[in-house]
Amino acid sequence: MSTTRPYSPGDRGPESEAAVADAPADQAAVAAGAGRQGRQVRRLSLNGASGIVPLSRDFARQALQAWGWLPAAGADQRAAAEDVLLVVSELVTNACLHAEGPDELWLSSDSKVLRIEVSDRGAGQPAPRTPHRAGRPGGHGMFIVQRLCLDWGVVRTPGVSGKTVWAELSAPV
Repeated sequence: MSTTRPYSPGDRGPESEAAVADAPADQAAVAAGAGRQGRQVRRLSLNGASGIVPLSRDFARQALQAWGWLPAAGADQRAAAEDVLLVVSELVTNACLHAEGPDELWLSSDSKVLRIEVSDRGAGQPAPRTPHRAGRPGGHGMFIVQRLCLDWGVVRTPGVSGKTVWAELSAPV
């Protein structure tokens, strides 16, 4: 589903800055609990970084390892982890191509949902290409996000340039 709702139904909203206040901006921060019990948050600053897409994928892979998604215990868990890495790549790539580059990547997870947030300085509105043409090069990023995710949307703060594009995927069972 494509949406511009700032949060998915039942979401608690964005993680508070206090949840990661003690962590350096480019390192992981665990917000609540250990293991897969509480809400866990990791944040990566992308300002001035090079190789942003592989850096973001590696960061996401490390979070998935810390949260017990990897190494995958079975095919479903492996597929869920691969979906997360693909969505991270697509959202970060879109910020690079269409929004003056990403500022920050947030990952948060609880026992049911993993949320990916990519903040950027762009004014554009992401949308899946319609009609989708599989044989046509480029323009498939948001179509992929839409197909893999439970929900996605855009958060804008009034009076502040840029936006945060978020997507949510189911945690493996």
